[in-house]
Amino acid sequence: MAYSEKIADRIREALAHIDDVEEKYMFGGVCFMVNGKMCIGVVKDDMMCRIDPAAEADALERTGARPMDFTSRPMKGYVYVDDSGMKKKSDFQYWVDLCLDFNTRAKASKKKK
Repeated sequence: MAYSEKIADRIREALAHIDDVEEKYMFGGVCFMVNGKMCIGVVKDDMMCRIDPAAEADALERTGARPMDFTSRPMKGYVYVDDSGMKKKSDFQYWVDLCLDFNTRAKASKKKK
């Protein structure tokens, strides 16, 4: 198993009310694009969250959160959340809401030609 289907299913359920959601397989996991922008995903057993960089310091103080260091150096505005940070439905929903909130302001990646 390359990534946790259980977490992916929880995310699918949380995003079911949104019209413009697309799943893309990347980072050895799955990423959920909302309105054409990377929003939230699953890498191995962690949830990957794209959040407002201004909210990152506070978010990293929450249980289970750590900087996303996919390239061996932290990426600003991205955090990983392990199982301990999303066991409770309210904690899981916090992360989904944080990602969706930032998604409305996030810039889309430039399309490759």
